[in-house]
Amino acid sequence: MGSGGDLGGRTNSLRRLKRLNILFKLPYNTQWGQNLMIIGSDALLGAWVVEKGQRLMPRQEGDVLVWEVSISVSERFETEYNYVVVDDRFRGLRRESGARRVLSLPEGLSNGATVEVHDLWQDSPETLFTKEAYRKVLFGDEACKSTHIEGELSKDPTQCFTNVPLNPSEAVVVQFKIANSVLHPDQAVFVIGSSSELGQWNNEAAIALSNTVGYSWECLVSISRTEFPVSYKYILKNSSGVVTYENDENRVLSLSLSAKKSSSVLIAADGSFRSKPWRGAGVAIPVFAIRSTESVGAGEFLDLKLMVDMAVKTGMRLVQLLPVNDTSVNMMWWDSYPYSSLSVFALHPLYLRLQALSNKLPNDIKEDIENYRKQLDMKEVDYEATLAAKLSIAKRVYNLEKDLVFNSALFKKYFDENKGWLQPYAAFCFLRNLFGTSDHSQWGLYGDFTQEKLDKLVSPMGDYYDAVAFSYYLQFHLHSQLAEVRDYAMKKHVVLKGDLPIGVDRNSVDTWQFPSLFRMTASTGAPPDYFDMNGQNWGFPTYVWEEMAKDNYGWWRARLSQMAKYFSAYRIDHVLGFFRIWEMPDHAVTGLMGRFRPSIPLSTEELEREGIWDFQRLSTPYVRCHILQGKFGDRWTEVAENYFDEFEHLCYQFKEEYNTEKKIISATTLKDNASSFAIQEAEADRTRLFDLLHEVILMRDRDDPSKFYPRFGMDKTVSFDELDDHSKNVLKSKYNDYFFHRQEQLWRDNALMTLPALLNSSDMLCCGEDLGMVPACVQPVLSELGLLGLRIQRMPSAPGQEFGNPADYEYMTVCAPSCHDSSTMRAWWEEDEGRRERFFRNMLGLTDPPPETCDPHVSHLILQQHLESPSMWAIFPLQDLMALKDEYAKRPANEETINDPTNPRHYWRFRVHIPMETLLCDDDFVGIIRDLVVSSGRATSKDFDLSSSSIVPAVRDHELKHVNKTVSGKRLDDNKIIIDRTYSEYT
Repeated sequence: MGSGGDLGGRTNSLRRLKRLNILFKLPYNTQWGQNLMIIGSDALLGAWVVEKGQRLMPRQEGDVLVWEVSISVSERFETEYNYVVVDDRFRGLRRESGARRVLSLPEGLSNGATVEVHDLWQDSPETLFTKEAYRKVLFGDEACKSTHIEGELSKDPTQCFTNVPLNPSEAVVVQFKIANSVLHPDQAVFVIGSSSELGQWNNEAAIALSNTVGYSWECLVSISRTEFPVSYKYILKNSSGVVTYENDENRVLSLSLSAKKSSSVLIAADGSFRSKPWRGAGVAIPVFAIRSTESVGAGEFLDLKLMVDMAVKTGMRLVQLLPVNDTSVNMMWWDSYPYSSLSVFALHPLYLRLQALSNKLPNDIKEDIENYRKQLDMKEVDYEATLAAKLSIAKRVYNLEKDLVFNSALFKKYFDENKGWLQPYAAFCFLRNLFGTSDHSQWGLYGDFTQEKLDKLVSPMGDYYDAVAFSYYLQFHLHSQLAEVRDYAMKKHVVLKGDLPIGVDRNSVDTWQFPSLFRMTASTGAPPDYFDMNGQNWGFPTYVWEEMAKDNYGWWRARLSQMAKYFSAYRIDHVLGFFRIWEMPDHAVTGLMGRFRPSIPLSTEELEREGIWDFQRLSTPYVRCHILQGKFGDRWTEVAENYFDEFEHLCYQFKEEYNTEKKIISATTLKDNASSFAIQEAEADRTRLFDLLHEVILMRDRDDPSKFYPRFGMDKTVSFDELDDHSKNVLKSKYNDYFFHRQEQLWRDNALMTLPALLNSSDMLCCGEDLGMVPACVQPVLSELGLLGLRIQRMPSAPGQEFGNPADYEYMTVCAPSCHDSSTMRAWWEEDEGRRERFFRNMLGLTDPPPETCDPHVSHLILQQHLESPSMWAIFPLQDLMALKDEYAKRPANEETINDPTNPRHYWRFRVHIPMETLLCDDDFVGIIRDLVVSSGRATSKDFDLSSSSIVPAVRDHELKHVNKTVSGKRLDDNKIIIDRTYSEYT
């Protein structure tokens, strides 16, 4: 880019470059203490350094605050640029969303001429519709770029400034620029307005714009100075002459009164075509929870075709999943937890469709698959039995066809593209099986990863190659099946949305291969919140972001690139972790005694200035005689003798062997043959000892003893209650400062350092799970980066609310009545009678006594609330949709819960009790959902037009005559005819 600061002196033999003035104008209403800067690639605009950019000055124009700045440049000046909101210290507070703006000056301007650039702030919604989820999947590329309408292009002026007469004394050349990412194939963009040059509001005389780059449309019009100010609008016209007007009031273009010289050129960068905000609906389901007539023990990737068909029939445009990565760390049911990844790249063998491994399966294998299917067709997923069955069958097919598969062109292409992660993964699986553990610290020589050791393990000439290559075989078939679903969904214009876990298991391929990226002495989790008053401890190691930054977050970028092979949208699990993560020492079990990383701690000096000095008393468990008596009653002396040392009269400290949560668990865990009464007593003692261990107000930094972190909820402790009033007031003030004020800029900077690396790694639509204790900086950053937030009605983001009001949700959000980490809509309704009555009265506006169960009428009202909300997406768990029909809501509501966040060893085994084929063919059920979606404006008749798709549904109706209806794992009415219709009736 040419700089405006490189003019200097010239020899007489060279033509002196002309000087031009650029006047940037941007309407933007700031808050008190905020200013606007323009930064860019050119040195005049600070070379992207905020403090060195150009500061804009405000002018009040009617009700709008308009910011502007004029700079002098050479005639060859060009630059990329964006606007930034800064505070009074010129620290960035908010940046524009989307791509960088580009400015190139027209040729032929006279020396000293002025070019006005009228910009609008780039908001997130304008940029989201260029993502693959919209561009390729929902709308199709053909709907994003229009073909020109025959007969109209003759009116389109050339896009070259030199071919437009420049007569500054009489006219101004206006470049109209607009973005429109969603057009029907026969539509084009036009501009009409009040001036004679813009047709004086006559549609027939409208000026056509040309599609330039991507979704940008531009035209040049020479407008007489006497016509200003000019009112105008953009319109869409199709080949039949049907006109679609922009929403909102007319746009107005005025010449600046502050320009030093009358403007010759005015660039009207008008953002996006103003239309009614697009909104969509979707369904959420873990893959393992799907039940079909072909799946063995758990849902499988190919079952997702049925979910896509359901979305198409009901007008929903998205299917959301939980993580699908391999979690086979322990080779037992603990691995059902889908967020504890063995590998962030490998897919889980649980989701393999055995019948699709080969089109030449021997009859004995076919019979065994069918037997397994019948045996494992249970109420819930039997994780261990299902995985064992699939691995057993897959190994038999592998022995028959491995040479055929490995010599195929498709496998060779897959292997070459994925061997960077596939070989370490396969070697890890082999070593895990060899040593009987995924804890690589127990692997002796192989505990430390090196490329040399890997090459030896995966060598085709090695003794173990057959075992290693089995993982290649599994991953190739899993990839092929999920890629088939991806293609199917894309052709059906349905978005597949994946899930990006915030952590990895500490005994994973990634911690083995890249140990420097992880802090293995710490665990991640979440502070106390709606889900768990003791906080959550997920057990994952925390990230060493400084190490990750050295290669521009290459590990994260590789993860996102891999996800993008299958998904066009994704959810970031616990996006708050990219601002700061809740970190506990590795000896913690609960999430209560954590602190945020990064964060600015309390220093000894600042506390001493406020009269706080007894750090030993504040930072060690406060255990006194009367507290022990209150916890253990008459047994207190026995407990004190067993677990504590008396360091002063009636003052106690934990013995070394009991001074952590893990040590207490070990000491209070009885043998399996202990009586139930003894086990209950031991568990009660454990809880009481945990309470005493948590009697801490300040937690000392392990690396710097002069720094402290306030214990979350410290004011609820006996230790705090027994302080003097002055100490209480000081510590409470420091507590509020630590958690709610002093970290905001640090956390904002941390997110803006890490999140863009993820977002720029793929073209997927990104949504962030931002539930829990949300800092003030989160929402502005998500908006700035174009991430959608999450709104769950029972977890309102506004303080003081018991329930969120969907009508008040922001557009850049995903809303839902429940999620996988909560009870379902039906179960939540039954949990609390008083809450149910308040919700019925305050949120649904009904005065009658509420029903004891969330019947179809109540379910309909709740879902309707969410569908009619302003949120861009309303995504419902399948269980909540099934509550719309009595027949599907007979299962006990508490059996529909997917996860209990309060239980770190929860068994993730929920499975829908009705086969998807049955739901698909229930016209009444499908019709109820479709009517809700259409009436809310989240779908139109065009969304049900499948004629443009060349593929048929995954299951045709005539194939469903003999589907076994399954309820709670028991077969009912075997071979009952469910429906008998032709495929044409189906569509």
